[in-house]
Amino acid sequence: MANQHSTNGTYEAPSADEIDIRQATLEDEPGVRELTSGIWTDRGGDYLQRVYPDWIEGPDDDHKRTFLADAGDEVAGIVQAVMLSADEAWFQGMRVGNEYRRQGLSRRLNESCFDWAREQGATVGRLMIFSWNAAALGASRSAGYGPSTEFRWAHPVPDADASSPDSVATTGNAARAWRYWTTSEAREHLRGLALDPDESWALRELTRADLQRLDDESMVFAVDRPDGVAGMSYRNRTYERETDDGEDELWVEYGVSAWADTDAARSLFGAIARDAASLEADRTRVLIPETVRWISDASLAAGHISEHPDFVLGIDLTSGGPAPRRKD
Repeated sequence: MANQHSTNGTYEAPSADEIDIRQATLEDEPGVRELTSGIWTDRGGDYLQRVYPDWIEGPDDDHKRTFLADAGDEVAGIVQAVMLSADEAWFQGMRVGNEYRRQGLSRRLNESCFDWAREQGATVGRLMIFSWNAAALGASRSAGYGPSTEFRWAHPVPDADASSPDSVATTGNAARAWRYWTTSEAREHLRGLALDPDESWALRELTRADLQRLDDESMVFAVDRPDGVAGMSYRNRTYERETDDGEDELWVEYGVSAWADTDAARSLFGAIARDAASLEADRTRVLIPETVRWISDASLAAGHISEHPDFVLGIDLTSGGPAPRRKD
């Protein structure tokens, strides 16, 4: 990136219409690190500082595309689009430099994502925003996104001796877990969304095929009682995260949990705690719906929940408007 905007040795930021929106490359990493160096410093810093090389798609990779705003001498903005299913796109990592805001740059980055996702067959696009990030929430609504759902994390402690008031089956339960999910209040609140099994920090519509695959490759839980199935969950992935002390912690992530009542919640979180302990995990996180009932149940049954919820917003890529609310 050569500096094309110097006057008497003083750099002048180019206007938005002089900025090129193009596909990001590995060579852009220094500029991306500079762009994100001052973001969320009070919360451990921007995750793009750590994951940017993994973001860059290979030459034959058509399931994701990272767009960068090239200001000539620096990176002015960045965003990534990912196809999570045949028609569901996920947008993440929107960043715009302070001196380039309110010039329509985020709109141009969004439109690049929308156009690319439509070319891949997407009919809906979604993104997630931390509930405390008021600026991003407002910008997303301005860009045409509408509210989809909200969720929170439960953090049951891994415990090989965790008790349960009811029996919990942990293998061969895809069909029973799916049947409970299809009629649960949790699915209605979450609009059918759960954590994607492959893309971290992304949500898409959970399918029966997903649960069958997870039952074969990971673990699916169903709370079985004489009156029928009363809860479900699944293990999504494991990953390591570095602590503030520089130590590595093993986390186990569970893609969604739904249950009928507090006894079922205790059974479900008990099974999750035992499963995490069997993997020698240090910590867990379980996606749960954000309502008073679900949060209070999880607080009682799991013991630990995250401090803030997260919000999911969506846009209908067939019309350019907010994603329509699910009716089934």
